[in-house]
Amino acid sequence: MTYPLSMKAGRRITFAPGLGLKALVITLLTLLIVLPLAKTVAFTLQPETVSAWSEVLVGRLAKNLLYVPLLNTMILGIGVAIGCVVLGGFLAWLVVMTDVPFRGTIGVMATLPFMIPSFANALAWQTLFKNARVGGQVGYLQGMGLEIPDRIAWGLAPTMIVLTLHYFSLAFTVIAAALATVNSDLVEAAQIAGAKAGRILSGIILPVVTPALIAAGSLCFAGAVSNFAAPALLGLPVRLQTLSTRLYGMIEVGQVGRGYVIGILLVLVSALLLWFGNRAVSGRRSYATMTGKGGRAKRFGLRGARWPLFLVCALVMAVSTVVPVIVLVASSLAPSSSDIFSNWTFHYWMGASDARVAQGVAGIALNPDISFATAVTIGLGVAVAFSALVLGLLTAYTAARYRQGWASAVITQVSNLPLLVPGIAFGAAYIAYLGAPIGPLPALYGTFALLVIAATAYLLPFSVQTGRAVIQQISGELEESARLTGAGFMRRMTAILIPLAIRGLLAGALLIFVKIIRDLSLVMLLFTPTMPVLSVLAYRYASEGFTQFANAITVVILCISIIMTLAANRLQSKSQPWLKD
Repeated sequence: MTYPLSMKAGRRITFAPGLGLKALVITLLTLLIVLPLAKTVAFTLQPETVSAWSEVLVGRLAKNLLYVPLLNTMILGIGVAIGCVVLGGFLAWLVVMTDVPFRGTIGVMATLPFMIPSFANALAWQTLFKNARVGGQVGYLQGMGLEIPDRIAWGLAPTMIVLTLHYFSLAFTVIAAALATVNSDLVEAAQIAGAKAGRILSGIILPVVTPALIAAGSLCFAGAVSNFAAPALLGLPVRLQTLSTRLYGMIEVGQVGRGYVIGILLVLVSALLLWFGNRAVSGRRSYATMTGKGGRAKRFGLRGARWPLFLVCALVMAVSTVVPVIVLVASSLAPSSSDIFSNWTFHYWMGASDARVAQGVAGIALNPDISFATAVTIGLGVAVAFSALVLGLLTAYTAARYRQGWASAVITQVSNLPLLVPGIAFGAAYIAYLGAPIGPLPALYGTFALLVIAATAYLLPFSVQTGRAVIQQISGELEESARLTGAGFMRRMTAILIPLAIRGLLAGALLIFVKIIRDLSLVMLLFTPTMPVLSVLAYRYASEGFTQFANAITVVILCISIIMTLAANRLQSKSQPWLKD
């Protein structure tokens, strides 16, 4: 359908519906996503920096700059992906398909680890397992007299464990949703035919959930290879480098060209694995579980194994969620990490400056730097939640209501592009993009505006998903009726779409707020003393040996994250069929 623009000499000029809106959205997406990434590539191709490619790829330092970090990154990503699929798949199977006790509680608890920042788990690991290799206070277990080997305290193994305990909830969510689609009639028919449990698993259940297993593994791999916090806290003290930590190190020491090259390669690694996962999933979409009846949940009886398996689940939940929180809280109250459950003090929370304690650093409630960082962090969360939601809603609306034409396909693809870019690489791209003046526009590095713009672009895929979800629930006929009565675009949005979708939009805004206040990778390179954020302050305190302050700040972030996430879940009221009887 087209609408007349003008008529002259009997000729009618028409334009496609939504053309102006599409042009606006494409322009915004280009400015926020395409140009930063293009500017990063262009920077490395300048005459004075193009040599960085050869230095990183084939130079005499290439082994330490690229190949060793790349190997560590791949080992870490593959290990985390396998661990998450095994652990998340096991829990999903118990919750969805068995009669294990307290299935609903297990299902809720299995989603909590992803709410906890990965650096919180890394700090908790340090508090428990830190040995004397890197100096400073030793951890709780070594303080009790246990000798902690270096391979447990530092390096690849603890980093892999911490990230697995962080990302397995993502795998659980994906796999549980797939298992919920397995039709019980097929399982019962196989049982009647005499099929053993192994045959049912390999012949019915696995073909249905294989795409979910691949998707979950791909997502966990991408998360692990792009993660900065855990490798930095547990790997850098023993000089273990991944691509993300090497990228940060290069830019920190002024080797910007090399850093951008490593960032581009990190993006390619993440994108390649995600593409491979999507390709593998798309090749297996022929499986279906449709019958003439509605699907019913099939519970496998565990008999005598019910309570032992429940205890295994309880142990996983305790290790991944409960223990880190307890350790962080206790450590923030204890004078020494070697004895975190005695001689508690509130000095690190609300104590005045005392030269005899922590080199005179005041407690976080009285520390002006932390108070300023708290204000900046909350302000950043509110600003990004609002801006990302507005842009995401506009993008989703344009793609959903005006699907025809190449422009809609471009909008969909570009709006999802940040999913392929690790946070620290995206932050580096924005330094290249807005870190220097552009014509009459001043450099934004070190400003609040840069943090908001970069975070809005980085979280756009999540806001678009939120916008698409709420738009799909509202019939286009309502807007078409309003348009026929003369209501303009803004009038239709404010009078129809937003009032009907306000709960979903608020839930999406809360989740975006949570994502940015607990993010470390994106803001790590954008951090400056004039514009601090809590997550980076926690990392800096931990790196400098002020464990109690780092853990106290992390507890604050953690409390805000959990409260806001639970509020978002309550607003969404999203059904989870695997938790229902």
